[in-house]
Amino acid sequence: MTNEQLIKSAQVWFVAIIMACGIWAVAGKAGMTSQDQNSNQNSNSNSNSSSRNANRSQNQNRSNRNSSTTGATGEQTGMGNLSSQDRDFIMDAAIGGMMEVELGRVAAQQGSSDAVKQFGQRMVDDHSKANEELMSLAASKGITLPTTMDEKHHKDMTKLSAMTGANFDRAYSKMMLSDHKKDVSEFEKQSTKGADPDLKAFASKTLPTLKEHLQMASALPGNQGGSNMNSSRNSNRHSNSNSSNRNSNRNSNSNSNRP
Repeated sequence: MTNEQLIKSAQVWFVAIIMACGIWAVAGKAGMTSQDQNSNQNSNSNSNSSSRNANRSQNQNRSNRNSSTTGATGEQTGMGNLSSQDRDFIMDAAIGGMMEVELGRVAAQQGSSDAVKQFGQRMVDDHSKANEELMSLAASKGITLPTTMDEKHHKDMTKLSAMTGANFDRAYSKMMLSDHKKDVSEFEKQSTKGADPDLKAFASKTLPTLKEHLQMASALPGNQGGSNMNSSRNSNRHSNSNSSNRNSNRNSNSNSNRP
């Protein structure tokens, strides 16, 4: 080949190499662009999926909170319609009523005297009925009352349940006398000063039964001595007063008879 032909051949190869490099570069850029696009698409897809899942989770949590709040709000709304005195009364009456029933069952089984056994059964019968009426009344107002005793009443219940015989009779009788004095006082106050007419009516209706319970508790074993002692003290006071009056009259008469 002549020099001229060699030069032309070299030029052709050079042009071919340049074109091949250009094609390779374009193809590489196209591949990178495609990968970037796929990566962006996958990223956007994952991002959208995560956003949808997050939104679903947020919506579900909101729904759960709203559902929980609705139940709590219903109970709070019912209580919110009552005065502070009415709220305290209905809660104390509910817990106290449960206590009377549970202790009454224990007394009917563990009491050593017929008086304690009979009184315990009377507590079960009367307070169970009153508790049902109070629960029904509370439900009509959207109020959920406790179904178990609080810690204080539970401890009292446990302590008394561990006793037997005459010790149980005395402790139970003393507690019933104290509790029913308190009950009568609270129900009298609610029947006259309560704001809610339904609770006032309930207190007025239940009050005569509680007064009868108080009289019965006063006659239980262990409480009779206290009543007799008080009567004796009052009798002694009246006797001393009469003696003093007689002495005073004698002195007055004696002085008036002197010249």
